[in-house]
Amino acid sequence: MAETRHDVLGIGNAIVDVLTHADDAFLEREGLAKGTMTLIDAARADALYARMASGVEMSGGSAANTMAGIASLGGKAAYFGKVRDDQLGGIFAHDIKASGVHFPTAPATSGAGTARCLILVTPDAQRTMSTYLGACVELGPDDVDEATVAASAVTYLEGYLFDPPGAREAFVKAAGIARRNGRRVALSLSDPFCVDRHRDALRLFVREHVDVLFANEVEILSLTGADDFAGALDTIRGTVPIAALTRSAEGSVVATIDAVHTVAAAPVARVVDTTGAGDLYAAGFLYGLTAGRDLAECGRLGAIAAAEIISHFGARPETPLAGLAHPI
Repeated sequence: MAETRHDVLGIGNAIVDVLTHADDAFLEREGLAKGTMTLIDAARADALYARMASGVEMSGGSAANTMAGIASLGGKAAYFGKVRDDQLGGIFAHDIKASGVHFPTAPATSGAGTARCLILVTPDAQRTMSTYLGACVELGPDDVDEATVAASAVTYLEGYLFDPPGAREAFVKAAGIARRNGRRVALSLSDPFCVDRHRDALRLFVREHVDVLFANEVEILSLTGADDFAGALDTIRGTVPIAALTRSAEGSVVATIDAVHTVAAAPVARVVDTTGAGDLYAAGFLYGLTAGRDLAECGRLGAIAAAEIISHFGARPETPLAGLAHPI
């Protein structure tokens, strides 16, 4: 086995987030389903951006947020994600490197621009996302550096990337490298509509490659086809070694074939923006897992990281998470 240089390597959509507040009426006028992520083209991105209120731009992307969270906790993180050699691509690369994450992916020199996600946060703190993938769709097997995967204790895959065929090939390549080197593979299902689009392929990928599965309640119901959470839990326990299932204010359930741990949500004074809650839960969980903590403690660390994120605007930590999580 190669020397472990990274606790977790994330592979995902490298996106610059544009966040702003909106009311339900705006969502209705734009035909947006609250709390979901919709893929849009460049023309729709330009039109929606023009109608949004002034926003805050910051680097994002689900797996990138998770890696930034791991670095904030004191872990060693790396990231593969495709950007263009444009202004937004430069912003993304600067931000993720500044957070302490190793980012070796070369930018594209032609084609679509760096991806952006237009995030509308309603007064109930729900976030509705419209994503123009841009250069993200160019991520492929050639962007998977074998040495980095081999040197990472866990390779964490973002389910959103199941849409582009090249990225799915990159997933399979990375998972194979990880397995050959005795490493673990983790997958986040990302979004229920993503699961709906690729259910059969995701079921196969989970069975063949995944050691740790992250999903919320809606996503796991979609993947398993179960009628309720209990049925989904029973199904997934026999499919994947570790399932970490989040249930918003009800906390999370961490399950193996032998045990089920129910973990309470960490307290938060006021929920401001749920953007990134699942991403940071995964960060806390994987940080604990790679540090050798038991599964209940991994869930507790995930809850702490998620609570920090939902207490403010944006999906990157504002308070160093290591100070909140320790002593553990």
